[in-house]
Parts: sequence; structure tokens; C-alpha cells
Amino acid sequence: MFELLFKYSPWAWRAGELSFASSWPLWLLPTLAIAGAAIIAASLLRRRHLRVRRRAALGALQAAMLAIILFMLWRPVLLVERVKDRENVVAVVLDASASMAHGEGEHSRLQESVRALDSGALDAFRKSFGVRLFSFANEVHSLQSLAEVPPPGTQTRIGDALHAVMQTGATTPLSGIVVITDGGENGGTLSEERLAELASFGVPVHTVGVGPEKNRNDLELDSVALAEDATPGEVLNAEVTIRHDGKGKTRLRVYDGERLLAASEVELSSDAGITTHTIPIRAGESGVRDLHFTLDPLEGERNTINNTRTHVLDVMPRRRNILYIEGEPRWEYKFIRRAAETDSSLRLASLVRATPNRYYRQGISSAEELAKGFPQTAEELFAYDAVIIGSFEAAALNAEQHQALKDFVDRRGGGLLMLAGRDGLADGGWGRAPVAQTFPAALPDTTSKTFAHLAARPRLTIYGAESPITRLNDDPKKNVAAWNELPPLADLQPLGRLKPGAIVLVEATSGSSRTAQPLLVWQHYGRGATYLLGTASTWRWKMRLPHQDQRHHTFWRQLLHALASDAPARTSLTTTQKVYDDEKKVVVNAELRNERYEPINDASVELTLIADDGATSRQTMVPSGQGDGRYTATVQADGPGLYRLSMKALRGQTEVASAQTHIRRNNGIVEHFGTQQNRALLQRIADATGGRYWRLDQLDELPEALRYSKAGVVERQTLDLWNLPALFLLLLALKGAEWLLRLRWKTL
Repeated sequence: MFELLFKYSPWAWRAGELSFASSWPLWLLPTLAIAGAAIIAASLLRRRHLRVRRRAALGALQAAMLAIILFMLWRPVLLVERVKDRENVVAVVLDASASMAHGEGEHSRLQESVRALDSGALDAFRKSFGVRLFSFANEVHSLQSLAEVPPPGTQTRIGDALHAVMQTGATTPLSGIVVITDGGENGGTLSEERLAELASFGVPVHTVGVGPEKNRNDLELDSVALAEDATPGEVLNAEVTIRHDGKGKTRLRVYDGERLLAASEVELSSDAGITTHTIPIRAGESGVRDLHFTLDPLEGERNTINNTRTHVLDVMPRRRNILYIEGEPRWEYKFIRRAAETDSSLRLASLVRATPNRYYRQGISSAEELAKGFPQTAEELFAYDAVIIGSFEAAALNAEQHQALKDFVDRRGGGLLMLAGRDGLADGGWGRAPVAQTFPAALPDTTSKTFAHLAARPRLTIYGAESPITRLNDDPKKNVAAWNELPPLADLQPLGRLKPGAIVLVEATSGSSRTAQPLLVWQHYGRGATYLLGTASTWRWKMRLPHQDQRHHTFWRQLLHALASDAPARTSLTTTQKVYDDEKKVVVNAELRNERYEPINDASVELTLIADDGATSRQTMVPSGQGDGRYTATVQADGPGLYRLSMKALRGQTEVASAQTHIRRNNGIVEHFGTQQNRALLQRIADATGGRYWRLDQLDELPEALRYSKAGVVERQTLDLWNLPALFLLLLALKGAEWLLRLRWKTL
């Protein structure tokens, strides 16, 4: 209908430029139109028997007719650039990845795409263009016909496919690329730099989106956030993110191989289609946990592969070592020790000053440990993963010990917790100690005592409500209630002005005052972290609650793990990820440090990769060259399964370090996640290259649009507009309207 009225396709009008072919000056056109309108107005003003509104209506119709006739006399034309028929090429690129094997009806997305091309779109392209067919997944294939589309590939690499097809434009005049895909890019090939490079070719990319933009009746286990290593007996919280399209329920199960470790009911909220659920996982004995997180499928759910995620957890045969020093025996010390003793993955070595020159030791591993009190050297202090300092004055340490304590946080990467007390925090002179630089708050600089016996109630902040340290219940609302129900504290000590990087997890309110002061604060510093706790009476949470209530022990175990778990070992062996889905290349990094945590840069490091079937490969790790004790290597994990990576470092014939870790390689996984159409990505590709986004049901409109591409071999055409059927019909309509009005008003 559009071409019947306007002679040419909509794409000619969109691409064209309006001009006039008459030799008469253009300024004369509006001049005559205005003059004619004035004459019509003067003529109608003389007909005083007509009402003003009727004269205005007749004048408008006559003036419009005059303007259209003058417009036609000036011979309007449309100047367009159009590709020359049969002298240009269009590349049709078909996504043949595994996600295109999904479908919402009887046919897969790939089958629907092939049918759309076969039903006339491909023949329409061939009327004006040479057509080159391609398919792509993780690689690009040139096709002679649609019957040659290969089996579904394991990855979608849109950027690589477009770049390979663009390069054909060096030998053939390429007018455009039509890529038919669901936009499931998972190969990391569409960075901003790659898009800019594709745009520089000057070839428009028209993206045709296939599949729904939102999946229905589908659960997707989007991610699992869990530590990569643990100590024997440790309880870890796995945070699972689930995508869904509505409310409902499912069950989450966690397996170690074939053995069920945990299970939990999950209530799916409708908020943004995302639900986050936390499930506790017991690390168990030393070894490797090959974990599988699985959601029970919905009734009628078609894609169940994306209901499962894997994770590898290395359970190291070592305990977290924490040093706790107190300047006086007190209740807080006793109850912290009790909480730590309930967790076999923690070792709390403690010093309590009994007399000015005598310390009482507990939890030590040998008679020599802490025999001289607080560690005398950096090597001795750095053997611990975390340090807790209670009511203990800073003046009791010498300059070397103070520097070692600061380096413990900064260079070693340990965790430091400073507790309130009569000789703690500001009252112990710690605000003037070198380690104060690492604190999340500037302790009050005053000669007055700040530690006060004062009843106060703890209250979670918004950060505390989300922190695993302060999680007393997995349900967020019940967790807040659990904190609000705790017995009041008996003392408080102000922490001072917070620093920019400080995070307040718990605050305290006292008396009738509504103003809260920070109670538990932390921040990262260097490689480690420092915590401040402004009370010494958390023991009341145990003493004033029923004996079976474990909230005090739970809080302290979680806080102690947070202190110690992020402290790096002297030797580490890590990979960029623990699970590789459809990716063979594994980048391995090792870091070697001596007892003072100084980098070892002159070692000979060998890496061994052992597959499930016993296949073994060895490779030398290369130093980073930065003098940071880092070494790297890239290995190939060719087949699916669990792999063990072992590293041994030698200086001459002496072994200075060793470590091992595990990874899992999966096949045929990544294409079954995020299977909805990624329209935003397809629109971005089209906008960056000068193309346009289309739906699959609009594919038959695309050939005509491409005829007006400005890429390839083009010719300039002048299309007459004066004889448009729409103009003659408009003239008839205007004149007919005038006659009808005159008949109605009886003014003929």
C-alpha cells in the first residue's frame, strides 16, 4: 500500500534527500504560495454572507490546493544512493551455537531461522545481491547452502565471527552483514575496542533477534559465591543466585560427587526475577570437594541444564592460627576462647598478663611458642593469620614489635581486631602507635578515659544486615530480630572519627538517646584488614541467654573466620577460576614468599597437571619479572573432568615451597545459560556499525532496506515525486471537501 501511494519503498524515503528539479528559483515557491493565499483571503472577505469560520475553512482548503499544485510545478525529486544490482555482496551470518538449539515451540531457533530464510528472504536478497552464507559458534564456517549448517557449537563468539566476515570486504564489495542470532555472546569477543574496530570497516551490521527476550517457566542457577579453599571442619556459607520469571518454590541440593551434603527449600520472590539464597556447607575432612549445586526443575521446564552449577573446594589440612593477647584476665577473654574452642578449624593461641612480667599461655602448639610474650620478630608474628589485642597498652611493645604489627596487616595480609577495655583502644595509647594507620577510625586523642560502664543495645546497620560476620539467622528479617533480642551490653568505648574506607557493621544505642555510635567497624588496609570492637561485654550474650542459645558463639566464630580466612599463605597456587565451562586454556599463578613474607624471585618452579584419567603434563612456570614473587604458566585442560595442579619450587636442590589446587572442566554447559534473546547487545552492535535491529518476523523487509545501503558499489538516482498518486489523491480530497462544504452550506 505504501508503494502504491508513494511509488517507492519506505527505505528509499528514509535514505533519500528531498530536492527540486525545476530551474525556477526556490524562493519563488513560498512567495507565490503566500501571494495566492492572500488573493484567496481577499476574495473570501468579500463574501460577507458567510460566517467567519466557514470562510476560514474554505480558505484553508483552497490555499492547501494551491500550495500542492505549486509544489508539483517545481518538480520535487528524491535523491537516493542505491547499491548497484548484482554488483554487491550481502553476508548472511547464521548463529549455529547450542543456545540456538533451544526452542519455544515445535522447532528450534536455528530451524526457525533457516525456515525464515528459505521462505523467500534469501531469494529476495539474491535479486539484487550476491549472497554469501556463513554459520558461526566458536568458529566461522562458509556455507554453500543452508543444508550445510554444522551441528550446534559449544560457544557463541559474535565479535570474532563479524570480524572474520568483515575481512571478506577487502576482496568483494560488501553492502552489509545480516547476523541472525539470539545474542548469547559468551566468548568475550565484543569489547568496546572490538566494536570500534568493526565500525571502522564501514559495513553496516543488521542484527536479527531470535527467541523471546524473557524466558518463561525456567529456573536458572545464575551463580554460586563460595570460598575456593577451607580448613577441615569449617562451615562455609554458599550464596546462590537464582533467575526466574515468577513466584514459586524449589529445592536446592548440594552434592559432593554423588553424596548429598545439604538441601534447602527456596522461596522464589518476584522481585526483578532474582532470588539470592544462602546455604551452609560443611567442608569436612581434608581433600577436594567436587560440589554440584542443583535446583529441582519446575513442572514442564524444558531447559534443566541451567539448573546446575559446579564448584571446586579445596579443604587444606591446616587450621587458622590466631594470636590473642590480653593485659588482664577478664570475662570477654574467657568467652571468646570458649567460642573458638567449638570450631576445630581455628586455633586460638592466647597470652594473658597475670603479673607485670608473667603471662599465662593457652592454646599453644609447643613449649617455645610465645615463651617470651608477644612475638619478638616479624617471622614469629607472621606465622599467625590474625591477631586480637584486648585491654593491653601499646607501651608494652617496643618499636620493632610495633613495626612488625603494622607490617602484619599491610604486608603479610593478616587480620587485626582491637577490643575495647580499660587499657584498650584510645585508653591504651593505640591511637599514637604505627599500627593506627591501619585502623578504620581515628581513635580519640584525649587524656581522659574513654572506656565507660554504660548499658547499650547493639543494632545492625544496612551493611551488617548483609555481612556473613553478623548473620545469626539465614532469613534477613529473623536475623535483625535475633540482634534486637540480644541482652544489652554493659560497657562502651568510642571509636572516634571514621575514615573514608570504614564499614560499620554494628552500632550501639544507649539510654534514651537515639544517636547511635559505631560498635563494630572494619576496613581493608594493604593486603589485610583491621577491625575495631567498641565493647568488652559481648560475654553477656552468652550469660544472660539460655545455655542452648548459640548466638554468642556463632558471632565470634564468624568474626574469627573473617579475621583469619583472607590472610594469604606464604605459598599459593591459584587459577583465574575454579570451574572452566567450555574453555580449555587455564592460566595458573603461583606466589612464593619467605618467613618474613618477602618475595622469592630466584626459584625454579615446575607445574604438574594431572587429569582424572591419570594423564600428566609438566610445565615450567615463568617469573613475572616484577620482583613480586609471582610465577605464571598456561596449561590446556582438553577434556572434561577434575584436574589436580601441583607446584614445586626449588632453589638449587632445596625445595623452598610446594602447593596444589584443583579445577573442574565442563563441556556443553555455557550455551544453556542466559538463553533469552539479548536484544540490548544486538541493538548495540547495530547502532555501532550503522545497521539496524530486526525481529525474525521482519526478515522479509530487510532485502529492500539493504538496497539503500551506502556501503559497497552504489549509484545515485533521481526519483520524480511530482506524479505521486498520493498528491493527486490529496488534491481530489481537498477539492471534494470544498464541494461538500459548499453543498452543505448552499453556497455554490
